[in-house]
Amino acid sequence: MTHKGLLKSFVLLISLVLATASFAEGGRTPLRVKNGIVTSASRLASQAGVDAMQAGGNAVDAAIATAFALAVTWPTAGNIGGGGFMVYHGEDGDATTFDFREKAPLAATERMFLGLDGNVVNNSNHMGALSVGVPGTVAGLWKAHQERGSLPWEQLVAPAIKLAREGIPITYALQSGFLRNKSRFDMYPSSQQKFFKADGSSYELGELWVQEDLAHTLELIQKNGRDGFYKGENAKRLADYMAANGGIITEEDLEIYQPVERAPVRGTYRGYEIVSMPPPSSGGVALIQMLNILEGYDLGAMGHNSSAYLHVLTESMRRAYADRAEHLGDPDFNEAMPIARLMDKDYAAKQRATIDMAKADISDPSKFAEPYESEETTHFSVVDKDGNMVSMTYTLEYGYGSAMVVAGGGYLLNNEMGDFNAMPGVTNARGAIGTAPNLVAPQKRMLSSMTPTIVAKDGKPVFTAGSPGGKTIINTTMQLILNVIDHGMNIAESVEAGRIHHQWLPDVTSIEERAVSADSLKLYEALGHPVRVRGEQGAAMAVYHDREAGLFLGASDSRRGDGAAVGY
Repeated sequence: MTHKGLLKSFVLLISLVLATASFAEGGRTPLRVKNGIVTSASRLASQAGVDAMQAGGNAVDAAIATAFALAVTWPTAGNIGGGGFMVYHGEDGDATTFDFREKAPLAATERMFLGLDGNVVNNSNHMGALSVGVPGTVAGLWKAHQERGSLPWEQLVAPAIKLAREGIPITYALQSGFLRNKSRFDMYPSSQQKFFKADGSSYELGELWVQEDLAHTLELIQKNGRDGFYKGENAKRLADYMAANGGIITEEDLEIYQPVERAPVRGTYRGYEIVSMPPPSSGGVALIQMLNILEGYDLGAMGHNSSAYLHVLTESMRRAYADRAEHLGDPDFNEAMPIARLMDKDYAAKQRATIDMAKADISDPSKFAEPYESEETTHFSVVDKDGNMVSMTYTLEYGYGSAMVVAGGGYLLNNEMGDFNAMPGVTNARGAIGTAPNLVAPQKRMLSSMTPTIVAKDGKPVFTAGSPGGKTIINTTMQLILNVIDHGMNIAESVEAGRIHHQWLPDVTSIEERAVSADSLKLYEALGHPVRVRGEQGAAMAVYHDREAGLFLGASDSRRGDGAAVGY
C-alpha cells in the first residue's frame, strides 16, 4: 500500500473509533461512560484496551492489549524490553498483584560497575549494555493472562502488530522525544535506524512511522506466548546483541526468568481500603505508612496545599522515604524486612508524635541517601463493565531506557540495573547509597518506586491511583488519594491538582510551578523547608466507579504525552 493509502486507512480507522467510543484528553472534567474505560499515555493504546473490552474481554485483557500497544505508540516507556507491576481488584473483592520487575543477570556481581578506585566507571550502571536487566514485561503479561484473562492471547497482541506494521502518525511528543535523544540513539546503529529515516533525517509531524522489526517480534509473541520472547529466535537475537555490545544477558537468563504473583499490601485510610504493590516495589509500603501518619490530622480543614497541609505531607514523606532506604528491597533476597511494622498504625502514631507543627525537621545525611531514579515511566488504569479494575505501571527506567534497540528485534532495552545500589558500603551526602537490601546480586530484582494502587470500600474497588515519575511516584499517588478522600475532588480534578515531593535526601521539597499560592509558599518556607520550584511532576491516569450514578469516570493527566481516557 502506498503512503497515501496508509494515511487514508488511518483516517478511516480514527473515524470508526470516534463513532464507537468516547474519549477525553485531560482537564478537570472526567470522561463519564456506562461500560469500561482505559486511561493511558496514548489514545491509540487506550483504544486497543477498550476494543478488547468491547469484544467481551475483562479488565486484565484490556490491560494486556493496552500494554502491548504502548510498546508501539509510546516508546519512551511503553515496552516489551522492560518490566513493571500490575495490581488487580475484582468487583467480587478478590485482589492480587503481578510482579514482572526486571532481574539482574546470572553473571551480575555486587561490584560489577566499579573500577579499581571503587567508583562507578563511566556511569555504566545507567549507560551501556551492563545497565540492562533481564526484561519481565512479556512474561508478566503472559502470567496475568493465564491467571485472569478471558480473550485469546493472539487477539490481545494483534492491535499492537497492526499499529507497528501499518504505522502510526508522528505526534509532537514522539518527534520531540526522538530529537532530544538523538545523540543517544546515534551510539547504536539499530537505534538510529528505528527512530530516524534511512538518510538520517527526522520524521515530520503527521508522517507514518512504521516499525516492521517490532511487528515481527510481536508476531513471535502472538504465536508462541511467553516463549516467543524468552526462547528461540528472539532470545538468541537479544543475547547475541548483548554479547556484541559488552552485555552479560544470555539465553539462559531469558529462559529462566519468571514473574511472581504476590499478595498485595493492604492498609486503611478513613474507612477506605488501600490495595497496593508489595516489594520489590517500595511504593505500597511507603504509601500506607504515610497515609497512616496523615490520618491523625484534619487535612480537609487545613485546606488543599495550604502551608500547614504541605508541612505535614512533607514530614510524612521524610519519614517514609528514610525507612524505604534503610529497609526495603527484593523480598526473595531480604526475608527480614519489617514490612508489617512499617505499615502499623501504632508505628505511625509514634512517628506523628515526632512532627513539630512549628518547624521543619532535618534529614540526617549521615544515615542514608538514595540513588537517582528516572521519572520516565508510564502508568495506565482500566475498569471493565463489571467494575473490575487494573492499575499498572511499567517502565524502561530512563526515557527510551538504555537507548539500545535490539538489532532485528525492533524494541528498546531497559537500563534498570541503575536502580540497584552500585557501591557496596558507601553511603554519603552526595547521594551514594550502599546499604545491603538493594545491592546487586544474580537473579535479584532491583527496588522500585512504582506504586500502582486501587482504593476500595466495603471490598469493592472505587478508584485507581498511580503515575510515572521515579521516586516522585509514591508521593504523587498519595496526593491523588488525599485529593479525592480529604478534599472531595472528582477524579479528574485530583489528577490535575498541583503536587509536591520530598524524598528525605536531598533535604529539599520540589513544588510544581503555580501549585501553591505565594502566601502559602512563604509560610511554608518560614517553617524551615528548603524549596525547589520544578516543572510538571508525574502523569497520572485514573478511573473511578461512581456507583450512585451508575457510571465509570476516567481521567488522563494533561501533563505528559498523547494520553487520553477512552471509554464506551
